[in-house]
Formats: sequence, C-alpha cells, structure tokens
Amino acid sequence: MRLTTRTNLAMRTLMFCAVNPGRIVRKHEVAEACAASENHLAQVIHLLAQKGFLRTIRGRSGGLMLGRSPEQITVGQVFRDFESVLPFTECFAEGENTCPLVAACRLKCVISDALIAFYAELDRVTLADLVTGNGDLQTLLRVA
Repeated sequence: MRLTTRTNLAMRTLMFCAVNPGRIVRKHEVAEACAASENHLAQVIHLLAQKGFLRTIRGRSGGLMLGRSPEQITVGQVFRDFESVLPFTECFAEGENTCPLVAACRLKCVISDALIAFYAELDRVTLADLVTGNGDLQTLLRVA
C-alpha cells in the first residue's frame, strides 16, 4: 500500500499549520518546508478547505490556517477524504471492474476488512497527537 502524493501533502500541510497556530501561513512557506510544488499544493489546499480542515484567506495578506482545532482532525478523516476517490483495487470500482474472479473471489472481503481496521486505527490519531511535544517536527516546520 502506498499513499498518494496528495494525501501526503495534505498531512504535511495540516502539520505545518498546526505547528504555527494562530498564524496565517502562506502557500509558498508550506511548499518550501514540505518540498512540494506550489501548483500541486494549491489543489490540496483547495480540497482541505472544502472539507473544513483549513480556512483560507484571500488577498495580499491572505494565506491559510487550520479550520478547526488539531484535536478535532483525525488522520483517518483526512485519509478517507483524499484516498477514497481512488478504489483500493479493481474489484472496488463497481462500474469498471473487469476481474474475471469477482463471482468467486474472497479477497475483496479480506481487503475490505483490512481497510476498515486500517481506517479505525487512523481514526484514533489526531493532528494534535502528531505535533504536540514533537520538538523535531516543530523545528522543521515553525515559521521564524
């Protein structure tokens, strides 16, 4: 299993904002700290804002900040919002499933159970858990 770049950037962006509470951060600051392209990051920020994870402020002194407290954002929520648009395997893509084993295969049930357990574990972890007391992360992401 491998996370998409978008999900990875979403978590990095949220951690960046959480490490800089009460401050409006700029997209280029996040991009620089997270080794990301500003164009790709703009798409991620847009979706994070649509889902309420971020609040964006337009204009010359604009930027972004967390849309809710770090204790209210779970890793599972973010992963679901970013990863669920792509089916995990072909058999989860209802209209596009061409697998010849679909009628007899039990693997889909096993994968489905594993995904439920995976997300349940991620639901136990909040953004606050990732950043609170993490001095190394704060050193890397804190805006001077």
